Amino acid sequence: MAKIDDIEDWLIGQALGSPDMATMFAEMCERLRKCDIPVDRAMMAWTTLHPLIEAEVVIWESGSELQHDLIAHADEETEEWLNSPVRSVLVNKEPRFRRRLTNANAPQEFPLLASLSKAGYTDYLVLPTGFKLPATNEDYPTTGIIVSWATCHATGFSDEALSAIEYIQKRLALAARATIESQISRTIAETYLGKNAGNKVLNGQIRHGDGETIDAVIYFSDMRQSTAIAEQLGPDAYLTWLNTFFEATAGSILDNEGEVLDFIGDAVLGVFPTDTLGLERAVELAVEAADETRRRLAAINDDPATMLPMKAGVALSVGSVMFGNIGVAHRLTFSVIGQTVHAAARVESLTKTAGSDVLVTEDVARYCGSRARLVGSFELSGFTDPQPLFALDG
Repeated sequence: MAKIDDIEDWLIGQALGSPDMATMFAEMCERLRKCDIPVDRAMMAWTTLHPLIEAEVVIWESGSELQHDLIAHADEETEEWLNSPVRSVLVNKEPRFRRRLTNANAPQEFPLLASLSKAGYTDYLVLPTGFKLPATNEDYPTTGIIVSWATCHATGFSDEALSAIEYIQKRLALAARATIESQISRTIAETYLGKNAGNKVLNGQIRHGDGETIDAVIYFSDMRQSTAIAEQLGPDAYLTWLNTFFEATAGSILDNEGEVLDFIGDAVLGVFPTDTLGLERAVELAVEAADETRRRLAAINDDPATMLPMKAGVALSVGSVMFGNIGVAHRLTFSVIGQTVHAAARVESLTKTAGSDVLVTEDVARYCGSRARLVGSFELSGFTDPQPLFALDG
């Protein structure tokens, strides 16, 4: 048992750090083998709180490459999963499941058991360890980890080995819980604030007024005729419509190394920081985001299933902005404010009358070559003199 205590100490150290779950699980299995616990195959699964991912699964097998799969919310339940002992344990809320695969009288009601038996495995065990997390699943109300263990040892798992596995899995669950909670915190911060802002908040920049001045290219986009479309479609259909629009606009920002800072009704505010990218590269990426927005909107409108035209105006401006916490002490948001942002919003509104769906300021246009076409000078909030604006031709 002394060697098992060493694994316990190691898992406590893992819980105090930020380990990779798959790597930690694989190393734990290897450590168990060195303690003469005959584990030859193990699988660990856990639910998480993520806008795209419902659960993660890691499969370790002695001598084979580690397998780490992400299960998306939209993934259909496969026949393999529907007929798996792990799902049966979860659905039926069983405390454990065990089958001796060499016992001719033992039922093998799941296809996996027959496969494992054919591959030379002699014993199979499933143990769930529940713990509370800020993640819910309608099908399986208990969050936590579930682990399956299999061995090829001639006599299967001994009572001593089973006791060691049950003992160490509880310690594994503690380390897993700490890691999953940390991942969820980061996911929530990045999902609702953006990667850069989320990291700043997680690193302690959470006080009212915390912020800094940064130079950035601002991308501002707004949907056309949104009020009329909302009335025509109704709330549910309009929400779907709006998310499709954001895939075209905000998605284009994210796919070109920018960051989405805010959704303002049906408008999108994005930034391309010049301190990390450099001004020319930031402009290049912002322009590509605007071009990608055009392409995605065109694809949507070319789809015969699209009943209404989806249109947007896009503006790009560049300058200094204040990047930080705004609001009240108990309800903050992390965003950018300043003249450059106001200019971008004003420039976007001019796309309705200037004859182009994408307008850029002079500081952006100088990096766009012949694509930038002067459309006139306009009064912009915060500027004393009229400012030249340029259409970004396709």
